[in-house]
Amino acid sequence: MKVFVEPLAVYLYKQPVDFRKSINGLSAIVEAEMELPVFSGALFVFCNRQRDKVKALYWDKTGFCLWYTP
Repeated sequence: MKVFVEPLAVYLYKQPVDFRKSINGLSAIVEAEMELPVFSGALFVFCNRQRDKVKALYWDKTGFCLWYTP
């Protein structure tokens, strides 16, 4: 995955995530379960149950970016 941002931090969520979740669902996980501010400028990385796909969520001060690697 090629990311054109320089996040302040990178956080990996260890539990598998239902990949039907999009920006709203993933940001809810960040705030409720990870107890981190979703608007911090950090990159949040999520894996599916098989650990063969990745989603990354990032706030760039103008909106959310959601990257997905199939």
